[in-house]
Amino acid sequence: MAIALWIIQGLLGLLFVITGSFKFFQSKEKIIASGGTWAEDFAPGIIKTIAGLELISGFMVIVPRLLGYGRCITSISAASIALIMIGAIFIHVRRKEYKHATINAVFLLMALFVAYAGMPS
Repeated sequence: MAIALWIIQGLLGLLFVITGSFKFFQSKEKIIASGGTWAEDFAPGIIKTIAGLELISGFMVIVPRLLGYGRCITSISAASIALIMIGAIFIHVRRKEYKHATINAVFLLMALFVAYAGMPS
């Protein structure tokens, strides 16, 4: 179980650091041009806020466990990612982008697993 947690935690954290960085450092137009059509519905400031939350949460899923303490922070960060994914699923379903909603549902399940399994006992 511990190995599965580390693998999923690492993938989840890395994924959100990469995607959060991409969204944070790219313009709205570049995000849309690269397939992020969801960004059409949001102001650039909201996109940067979402990206910043993804980036910070991605780091905080990995860093505390690498340092050997802070399991609670890891669980809270994974729960934050889960909330972001719930919002993303809602947006993609509303836009009838079911493929993206399904992918986000997988990320939601990963985040919930990390949040639950990483909780201090």
